Amino acid sequence: MRLNGQTDNVFVPSGKPLVLIYTDVNSSFNPNGNSRAFEITRAYLGYEYSFSKYLSSRVNIDIGDPGVGKLQMTAYIKNAFLQYKKNGFTARFGMIATDAYNLEEKQWGYRYLYKSFQDAYNFGASADLGAALEYSPADFISFDVSVLNGEGYKRLQSDSTFKATFGLTMKPFKGFMLRGYYDIMKHNFAQSTYSFFAGYTNKGFKAGAEYNIQKNNSMLNSHDFSGVSLYVSQSIAEKYSLFLRYDNLKSKTIADAPSPWNYTKDGQAFIAGFDYSPVKGVKLAPTYIGWSPRDKALSYTSTIGLFLELKF
Repeated sequence: MRLNGQTDNVFVPSGKPLVLIYTDVNSSFNPNGNSRAFEITRAYLGYEYSFSKYLSSRVNIDIGDPGVGKLQMTAYIKNAFLQYKKNGFTARFGMIATDAYNLEEKQWGYRYLYKSFQDAYNFGASADLGAALEYSPADFISFDVSVLNGEGYKRLQSDSTFKATFGLTMKPFKGFMLRGYYDIMKHNFAQSTYSFFAGYTNKGFKAGAEYNIQKNNSMLNSHDFSGVSLYVSQSIAEKYSLFLRYDNLKSKTIADAPSPWNYTKDGQAFIAGFDYSPVKGVKLAPTYIGWSPRDKALSYTSTIGLFLELKF
């Protein structure tokens, strides 16, 4: 189709706003006390602009609950980068999304109610200041490398510590994905992360399995932790799907310590629910989330909630 004398090959620079909101109402039940809450856990406000066929940019503001202190909501620059993409090669520079677990997050598919494993248990940030390169010589394989500040998007101080990352993704046959990922950053002790992921998608069915291990978390000696995450979902109608997930997080016992260093935060998560999308851009998910702490002095917590995603 041609408009105003333009040919099909003419590129017109253009942009679009980006809005994504996560909110929920939930009730938690624990022998030590119950709680109820209405929450807006995240609001992403941004803009994406294409300067040419190959050059684009994105700015995205993340407004969320910091989880500490008396602040109710804080705002951060989540993305602010320039991207070049052509012939299977992609380069990004600025405040970019990291490649640590974005594939796993997409396969899980329900970020608005629960983060993917590495994000949920603080293995690394979802965005950081730096540069990333990705190359896909064929449809079944791609490589990615990046050099990052290592502090994440909430802390931007300058220092001499950087994080280097390396990733390999393979798609040996339709619907099946394999990924290996490694990153390292060093100050007094080297923090290193290893991640292995397998995913399968076919006719409304999705499954994912991942194993993650991080040595010297926060660059503290022997602060190692690891875990698995297993999840499946099945579309049961045009607008409905069911999902299940299981996480198991464990940390290492240091020397003669009586318990693992992350003992009070170690545990297992059980998630089940269904997703309903009445119209494009709206998702609702009645969900059950159970948390079984490894520390037996702590009690099992059950949460029942209605989670909502708005995207436009």
